[in-house]
Amino acid sequence: MSTELHKTAHGLPVHDDVTFEPRDINPGQIVRYLLYLAVAVALSFFICWFVYKATTKMALDSDTPLMPVWQTLTPEQRQQAVMPPEPRLQGIMGHDNDPQEDLRLKVRADREANERLGWVDEKQGIAQIPVEDAMKIIAEKGLGGAPVAAAPQGASKSQ
Repeated sequence: MSTELHKTAHGLPVHDDVTFEPRDINPGQIVRYLLYLAVAVALSFFICWFVYKATTKMALDSDTPLMPVWQTLTPEQRQQAVMPPEPRLQGIMGHDNDPQEDLRLKVRADREANERLGWVDEKQGIAQIPVEDAMKIIAEKGLGGAPVAAAPQGASKSQ
């Protein structure tokens, strides 16, 4: 770009310190570029709109309609019917229990069952005793004639 003053058809340039020559910029070329850009944007929009409409129609055509019974249900009833029966996986929608609390309750129930003392069937002489007491009795008296599982092959007898 030239900074020299040039004479124009109208006289002197508007700005004394900055001038340009007509060959520096071509307004027609810029206008053509903007028109091409506008056409490309409009064409892209229509292509995207066509693809959107076609895929939406394809999805609706391939979707199976609701059974007549389901159309009569409320959304809440549909949600209940969709949920699998208990026990459900923890942490999924519709399962309000805290998984950690469930684990604590399960461990507590197992511990209480292992420490319970009482009759299972009094007529046949079957009793339930705490696990620690049963381990002490077996350590002192042995299994008392109950069948013992054979040691696996290759296992050493270190007693």
